[in-house]
Amino acid sequence: MSKSDEVFVGAIDQGTSSTRFLIFDVKGQIVASHQCEYQNHYAKAGWVEKDPIEILDSVETAVAGACRRFNSLGYNASQIKSVGITHQLETT
Repeated sequence: MSKSDEVFVGAIDQGTSSTRFLIFDVKGQIVASHQCEYQNHYAKAGWVEKDPIEILDSVETAVAGACRRFNSLGYNASQIKSVGITHQLETT
């Protein structure tokens, strides 16, 4: 199998203070990843608020960063055949 025939899966791991995008090979090994933090906002004691645009931006940044690394290894984003999402302990 040539490098261009390989297939991969991606995972968006969106946590309480950062977002990561990981690209895995068929053996479950991480091939490329990127992580970026975002802010928690404390409106008052006991409350944590998040800016949804900031979360979306962090996802886009993490995906772009991991794909740049993936491309630098000689792969193409079209080889990523599916993406899973986990968002603060909920998974799809």
